[in-house]
Amino acid sequence: MQTEASEQWDYVLVAQRHTQRDPRQARQQQFLEELRRKGFHIKVIRDQKQVFFGIRADNSVFGLYRTLLLEPEGPAPHAELAAPTTIPVTTSLRIRIVNFVVMNNKTSAGETFEDLMKDGVFEARFPLHKGEGRLKKTWARWRHMFREQPVDEIRNYFGEKVALYFVWLGWYTYMLVPAALTGLLVFLSGFSLFEASQISKEICEAHDILMCPLGDHSRRYQRLSETCTFAKLTHLFDNDGTVVFAIFMALWATVFLEIWKRQRARVVLHWDLYVWDEEQEEMALQLINCPDYKLRPYQHSYLRSTVILVLTLLMICLMIGMAHVLVVYRVLASALFSSSAVPFLEEQVTTAVVVTGALVHYVTIIIMTKINRCVALKLCDFEMPRTFSERESRFTIRFFTLQFFTHFSSLIYIAFILGRINGHPGKSTRLAGLWKLEECHASGCMMDLFVQMAIIMGLKQTLSNCVEYLVPWVTHKCRSLRASESGHLPRDPELRDWRRNYLLNPVNTFSLFDEFMEMMIQYGFTTIFVAAFPLAPLLALFSNLVEIRLDAIKMVWLQRRLVPRKAKDIGTWLQVLETIGVLAVIANGMVIAFTSEFIPRVVYKYRYSPCLKEGNSTVDCLKGYVNHSLSVFHTKDFQDPDGIEGSENVTLCRYRDYRNPPDYNFSEQFWFLLAIRLAFVILFEHVALCIKLIAAWFVPDIPQSVKNKVLEVKYQRLREKMWHGRQRLGGVGAGSRPPMPAHPTPASIFSARSTDV
Repeated sequence: MQTEASEQWDYVLVAQRHTQRDPRQARQQQFLEELRRKGFHIKVIRDQKQVFFGIRADNSVFGLYRTLLLEPEGPAPHAELAAPTTIPVTTSLRIRIVNFVVMNNKTSAGETFEDLMKDGVFEARFPLHKGEGRLKKTWARWRHMFREQPVDEIRNYFGEKVALYFVWLGWYTYMLVPAALTGLLVFLSGFSLFEASQISKEICEAHDILMCPLGDHSRRYQRLSETCTFAKLTHLFDNDGTVVFAIFMALWATVFLEIWKRQRARVVLHWDLYVWDEEQEEMALQLINCPDYKLRPYQHSYLRSTVILVLTLLMICLMIGMAHVLVVYRVLASALFSSSAVPFLEEQVTTAVVVTGALVHYVTIIIMTKINRCVALKLCDFEMPRTFSERESRFTIRFFTLQFFTHFSSLIYIAFILGRINGHPGKSTRLAGLWKLEECHASGCMMDLFVQMAIIMGLKQTLSNCVEYLVPWVTHKCRSLRASESGHLPRDPELRDWRRNYLLNPVNTFSLFDEFMEMMIQYGFTTIFVAAFPLAPLLALFSNLVEIRLDAIKMVWLQRRLVPRKAKDIGTWLQVLETIGVLAVIANGMVIAFTSEFIPRVVYKYRYSPCLKEGNSTVDCLKGYVNHSLSVFHTKDFQDPDGIEGSENVTLCRYRDYRNPPDYNFSEQFWFLLAIRLAFVILFEHVALCIKLIAAWFVPDIPQSVKNKVLEVKYQRLREKMWHGRQRLGGVGAGSRPPMPAHPTPASIFSARSTDV
């Protein structure tokens, strides 16, 4: 009996021992006494430095919970009808009720638990890890990386919200397989044409074409043939397969979301949560905490919404400003590296600027993430949401919006602005009138975007995962070592268990939120700008295989137990995924049109190609494209021609643009190409969005089998109500009792499987 009683202590509060000898003890006891008054039992165990308060709810609390959420099946209560909807008292339910009451409990002075924690009255609160041994053996180990996840066991231990995260992450990883293979195929197809590309051949053989100096750091003419290697590398991801892959990824994103909705419907039906109402449960918990709870109606303030909108726009402007700071860095770094004593930096200034710029951007992301979180929380507090779920939803939208601009502002600059506002060699646009703006790489802007994507995504998938695992592991080891230095090992097994849980890393309300945010940003990198980096799905696949076990190990081995929460979907994250899908179509269409060389190549092939003039099928239709795509600049028009090395023997140089000397205005070809680019963007986006809409229509959100099961349950319940109603009226026309369905109801099927630990 003693063991059974001790197992009911699922939730623990912790306070420092010295608080028992100062005025804070009175506030502590007042808070605990308020919990006792609400039907909660408290057990106090004192250690050398901490005091632990075990909390459990009385059976009357669970009885009230059942009464509030149990929906009667007929006009009068019948045991046989109520049985399928009986709510089992599981550990998850006990923890959820205790946690809600603790967080909403108030003393007579109006102090909440958060207020008492800020004043040091309490130090921590957490549910206890109990019965996690099976999850440790079958799930939270690196060697189980390719094993199917025990979703039902995860749900029984951590609750539906955590389980849905792992179901979604597993499904996302599974769906990445075709995307990764297709991206790898597109990348490898570039290898097959590594030596056969007509454009690469012309660049490698262009020993007599001199390129104009790219910037102030490069005061010498460069032979076009010197960019031969980069031209071949660019062809790996800037080829005709890029367009097909971009359309494929638009279709993939839609199919992924539609099939996920079907998968979610099956899982929710399996868990008997199909008709569960989050608002109803939250109101029930509020009434358990305070019988005099007054309902907070929905409210909307246009003034408050306007203030939040203005503040959000200001933060977005700050994110865009951070992108300009990176621009300034790249300009100043160009000047610094050009005067470096290191020969490699002096020769490869552009490459060094691109690489270091990506690293600076990564550090900026880490810093701004912390700032964005604080700003998003302040905005949510100012908005005063009605419930916790509403607060979480609004926080998700605010935080993701800020994070999106933090992560992608630099990529947007490189893809659509870099090298396009620089003027021409004779009249360059300068920053503060001093430093010339950075040019694209000599092989094209697509190389800059590819390098930026590869570095940022590579760092996020490798360095971030290492930090995500090592920091909690090292922190837990340090906490354990400090505790063991005292040499005191409690004899009470219950105290040892509570102390072991206390030494684990703390978690907060948004611990699972952080995991979702990490995956959403990765999903953005996997779909947005994927035309410039077809290996993104492959990197995401490898990362997710690690991420699943990494999160499992953190939750089971290194962190305190998360408070189980009910959920029947992934909430606002679904709208985030749909938004990313639409943005991916727009961004990839613009990358193909304005960043890659696809449109100029197609226009040249069908308007200026030698195939049109000679009618010879043996001639490569892209022959002469390189010379056609380079504009001519007279060296005498330089502002300081004598300052360029070797200028005395050079009268002409070439640069990537479509301008005509001597005034160097845009040529007719430039405007024709611009019209074709805009037309392609419109056509690409409409075709891709139509494909998305057709795919969304073709694949129903909810499987017919799920609809039929729910329909059958409703029908049988109505038959039961009709039968009992006629029985109550004296049996007139009652007939025989309707037979039970051939397939039991979801409640009767799965309530028995929900054996919580």
